[in-house]
Amino acid sequence: MSDKKKSLNFSNKIRKNILKMGFFAGSKSAHLGGALSISDIISYLFSNMTFTSKEGDEENRDRFILSKGHSCLAYYSALFEIGFLNDNDLKSFEQDDSDLLGHPVANKKIGIDFSTGSLGMGLSLGVGVAISLKKKKINKKVFVILGDGECNEGSVWEAAMAASKFNLENLVVIVDKNNFQQTGTTLDIMPNEKLEAKWKSFGWNTQSIDGHDYDQIENYFTKIDLNSKAPNALIANTIKGKGVSFIENDNNWHHAVLTKKNYEDALMELEKDAS
Repeated sequence: MSDKKKSLNFSNKIRKNILKMGFFAGSKSAHLGGALSISDIISYLFSNMTFTSKEGDEENRDRFILSKGHSCLAYYSALFEIGFLNDNDLKSFEQDDSDLLGHPVANKKIGIDFSTGSLGMGLSLGVGVAISLKKKKINKKVFVILGDGECNEGSVWEAAMAASKFNLENLVVIVDKNNFQQTGTTLDIMPNEKLEAKWKSFGWNTQSIDGHDYDQIENYFTKIDLNSKAPNALIANTIKGKGVSFIENDNNWHHAVLTKKNYEDALMELEKDAS
């Protein structure tokens, strides 16, 4: 199987896992839209990077931080696909005594290094980890996924300034630009249409791509220059709810209950895409 076909297959599996967890969450509901929008980015990263160690203490590996922690269904799905979770774990999402809560909680046994969910904090964590890796002369990268709405938080830009000052070329931020946040569009709530220019003005190597195009995703991540002496920001233009037509660009699915019919219809659509 080609790398491209393998990654697309991985993305499709991630989306199915997201729907499964959303369905089993029942009336507790789940953050579906933002998890689906990052599925292709997550798929590429977890297919090609080494973020996790079964022992939980292996230093010589890349690091992953999901700053937009409410999109954890995509994260859990990837951990399932690489063998850190099982099917019963997925079905336990949001249930009593589950390790899989509505936001990631640090648990090295299942591959989660950092607790996140308070928006705007993940990049500060990433800056600290990137500094640590450089000081230890560990030639690995730190990947942080932010939401475009999350970029309304002032702490994001404080961390962005620090990353540039400390020349953290080993730090890669991916902004999931799906143009929505919890209560509406980013355009209505706090316009941020010039994100590439903003990150560039803070001293970052910055690029925009289609966050669902495998070739563009691969081209970006395989060409990151660790000798550039500047941190890296990728603006990934995505579709909220990508992959399920009745969820796409409908912000009612930001956090919602997935009925049995919704679940079956969505799975049927993904099965067609996979064939």
